[in-house]
Amino acid sequence: MSRALGLLMGFAADRWLGDPRRFHPVAGFGQLAGKLETKVYSDSRAAGTAYAGVLVGSMVAGGVVAERLTSGRPVARTLLTAAATWAVLGGRSLEREAEVMAGFLEAKELEAARGRLSYLCSRDATDLSADELARATVESVAENTSDATVAPLFWGGLLGIPGLIGYRAANTLDAMVGYKSARYRNFGWASARLDDLVNLAPARACAVLTGLVSGRPDETWRIWRRDAPGHPSPNAGPVEAAFAGALDLRLGGTNVYGAEVEDRGTLGDGLPPSVSDIRRTASLARRVSYAAAVTAAVLALRPAWARREERACN
Repeated sequence: MSRALGLLMGFAADRWLGDPRRFHPVAGFGQLAGKLETKVYSDSRAAGTAYAGVLVGSMVAGGVVAERLTSGRPVARTLLTAAATWAVLGGRSLEREAEVMAGFLEAKELEAARGRLSYLCSRDATDLSADELARATVESVAENTSDATVAPLFWGGLLGIPGLIGYRAANTLDAMVGYKSARYRNFGWASARLDDLVNLAPARACAVLTGLVSGRPDETWRIWRRDAPGHPSPNAGPVEAAFAGALDLRLGGTNVYGAEVEDRGTLGDGLPPSVSDIRRTASLARRVSYAAAVTAAVLALRPAWARREERACN
């Protein structure tokens, strides 16, 4: 019960407050990871594996210690879980960025929108049109709904504080060193693969929830099954395809990330996104987030239900 209440309280804090404005724990972890990288970097998979293992492992271990220290203290466990949940979630801030992009594009402030896109993704926005910026925003909101909300809640529901902060550590390292650039192709390999692994189940849970809350489950899941395999990411593909089916849009295409050019295939049967679709996407992401919070609370309560059933059988 403490875990479920803590998850819901932390989710409510994120909805109400958004990310902490100062002394953000995730930013602090990123600074620590950056300093460690300067000391241990080597163009090898072995060095990168050790780097990811030490950082993610230390966060998981810290979470385990926190849970043991609050064992038998339900109020402390609830509050600590709530604080960890608030720290690792980013759903409200993601929606705010989508709203900012929508505002710039609705006001035809194209240069401002191009500059703001970096808050959502690393795509090169130099020559993007308004509709291309809208597509980038819709795809980023879809993908990050899983990363910023569904996945941490999923692991928090299953594993509590270790799951929450361990997931966020892995996801943060992928964002820092998981690129296919010359510097990180080897060193960031383990971080990228670990992020793929911990997102396998949450991404598919996000796709399922997207279909349920959209009111178009059959179409959403049809597009997911048909088009996700053509996406280069094993986890972004199902989520973006599900959003394409839920919103009746056509996503995907060629994206430029610095020197990297990536073909994301075609997702969905509808029209390409326009500016008006950004707020629709943000609304869908919000509904998915609420469904994920309820699902996480149910996952957290499963051990208690299992113990009750065992006692009833005995």
